[in-house]
Amino acid sequence: MKILYLTTWFPYPPTQGSKIRAYNLLRSLSEENEIYLISFCDNPVEKQWITHLKTYCNEIVIVNRKPFDYSRFRKFLGFFSPLPSAVVAGYSREMREKVQKIAETWKPDMAFALTFVTAPYALQIPDIFHVVDMDNLLALMLKDLYKESKGGIEKIRRYLAYWKFKNYENKIYRKFDLALVCSELDKIRSRNYIQLDQNKIISIPNGVEVNHQKNHSISSTSPRIIFNGSLSYWPNFDAMNYFISEIFPLILEEIPDCQLLITGKTDNVEKLPSINEKVVFTGFVEDINSLVSSCDACVIPLRHGAGTRLKILEAMAVGTPVITTSKGAEGLEVINDQHLLIKDNPHEFASATIQVLRNTQLKDRLTREARKLVETCYDWRIIGEKLNRAIKNLTIQQ
Repeated sequence: MKILYLTTWFPYPPTQGSKIRAYNLLRSLSEENEIYLISFCDNPVEKQWITHLKTYCNEIVIVNRKPFDYSRFRKFLGFFSPLPSAVVAGYSREMREKVQKIAETWKPDMAFALTFVTAPYALQIPDIFHVVDMDNLLALMLKDLYKESKGGIEKIRRYLAYWKFKNYENKIYRKFDLALVCSELDKIRSRNYIQLDQNKIISIPNGVEVNHQKNHSISSTSPRIIFNGSLSYWPNFDAMNYFISEIFPLILEEIPDCQLLITGKTDNVEKLPSINEKVVFTGFVEDINSLVSSCDACVIPLRHGAGTRLKILEAMAVGTPVITTSKGAEGLEVINDQHLLIKDNPHEFASATIQVLRNTQLKDRLTREARKLVETCYDWRIIGEKLNRAIKNLTIQQ
């Protein structure tokens, strides 16, 4: 089958959650199909990245525009539209024209869209199969933000954003033949506002490479905990603001030499509380698995967001025990105190982290059980097989 694969972010290198998912879904689909990739350009694309992706793609076309780089005028127009501002401001005539031209010449059998950003372009091609990865169900995240609004104006603004996205996601996603979500939980949630036959919504979870082993080559005399997420993503920033303000000081009272490592982009660092040399911002890390595996624990104190957390699966795969919140563990087939520790209270979260750092038996048990779970349920190879079966079943049924 010939699949036109439309991505919001250039899917290589797989350095953050959405790119990791886009890259691995593409790689899986390429095992049984021909792939024509059309991608927005979120950052300058290097030649070796294109060379690598040509291993899986017949052709690659890049639209030289950042998907979320909006002009003030277009955002202003979006405010007065019934559509979300991001949809109005972000619509690309260049992307539309490239998709039309390639559809006419290459004649794909299927258009596969990643997120709401590329969904409209996939639907402009008639008489083919249409598949969309709904990813994080943005309306759910906006609903959380609305509920936590404090001021009257802020509450109205956030409700308007939530209302627009809920209606838009329902309107556009129900036109697809198949829609993917990251978990069974998200599938249940999508029923509340997406009027699509439930047989056409399937869970394709996030995954990891399971061939990584615990790395002891990076040693440290002090206990180290890590948060492997970029602060440019608002739920990650909120998680670290919460952790540094309310949880980390409690850990330092018991373990004064403990260090916290935060990876990825360091946007808004100046807005975080300062704990001197105890908090280390690593910036971009080429080999995130080695760094995570060298740490004594991975803390994921998320309070917002949707989908499933690749950062948790990454830690599990390399043998680093995880302490997280109910929101962080959401959608994953995990059991508290078996695969990881789930704590929603700052004192309980701090106490659980201290336990992991001090109790070798607890640490070994969590990492052993977590590794088994990842190998059984979250190996990208297994997930890829499920995706290809779903695609094949779709074409047979139609």
